Amino acid sequence: MALCGAETPQDGRAAMKAKPVLGILLGDAAGVGPEIVAKLVVNGFLTEHCRPLLIGDYRVLQRAFQIIGAGDPTVFVECAEDAEARGKIPMIDQGNCDPAQVPFATATVMAGTANVDGMDLGVELYRAGKIAGFCFGPFNKAMLKEDPRMEKADGSHYESEHHYIAHLLGHTAPFGEINAVGKVWTTRTTSHIPVKDVSEHLTPTSIGRAIELMYTTLRHAGVVQPKIAVAALNPHAGENGTCGREEIDVITPAIAAANERYHTDRITGPYPSDTLFIKAFRGDFDGVVTMYHDQGQIALKVVGFDEGITIAGGFALPIVTGGHGTAYDIAGKNIVHTAAFENAVKMCAQMARAGT
Repeated sequence: MALCGAETPQDGRAAMKAKPVLGILLGDAAGVGPEIVAKLVVNGFLTEHCRPLLIGDYRVLQRAFQIIGAGDPTVFVECAEDAEARGKIPMIDQGNCDPAQVPFATATVMAGTANVDGMDLGVELYRAGKIAGFCFGPFNKAMLKEDPRMEKADGSHYESEHHYIAHLLGHTAPFGEINAVGKVWTTRTTSHIPVKDVSEHLTPTSIGRAIELMYTTLRHAGVVQPKIAVAALNPHAGENGTCGREEIDVITPAIAAANERYHTDRITGPYPSDTLFIKAFRGDFDGVVTMYHDQGQIALKVVGFDEGITIAGGFALPIVTGGHGTAYDIAGKNIVHTAAFENAVKMCAQMARAGT
């Protein structure tokens, strides 16, 4: 199902600038995503920050409204304008996830397939100029991979939803996960590999791609001249080579090449990570590039575990979600906090406005 209207993608996005139309995907039906969306529908948060278009199975949303003890202010639509004129929040009912077959806290292929359907529709609507970006409730990544569309031609699977979306968009430039708490954004050069293997995966090219990802995503969010800090690998940034040479041989050349590429001097480092995040959280940098997974994740989660967001970095299409997972242990209990998803919506709207 697509929304009505004959405007071109360019015209449609220009009209969204003041309050962008954002797709809001419910997330895994067995997790907390639908409850979060239901709460933000009822308390008016979504309509305060965007023109929401809910995407998912209406029955799943109905169950969420029952869980939180609230009425249903949504309406099925083919024309979002009709719903808004009646003071309703529009929803495209994909009718693909029967809650009777998806009990809370249970991983199911049905829920995973529904989430892939939602991504497909989100990209389709963006390309048609009907939405300016989308947010999604947390997915169960294992169940996503059970859907046949997540299998590549060589028989392997797309590593994440970001890789699948890149496939849908035909995107070949650097992309990947950017984590943020408040105004501190991080991305990492290496991710899910053993710590003992990190050094051999650090090259001027791999670090340069991480810097490019951070730089382009900040630009998409409206930061005209990003100020980016690059972390060191070794204690005390290698102590001039007496405690490791990666800073001298690999990281510093990558920083110099990035500054030359972007005609700037605002990409700096390498900084020891035990002091870098003190500077980052006081506002010295727009973004931080780390060398390995926990180098940035520990700092962010200590400061804002319940508030963090994940941005699909590198895409012109704004895609943001909360930094937490499906939280099966509390799903259906009406105790989930909404702060992370609220921050995701606000960031997605900011990026959409910057990109129009």
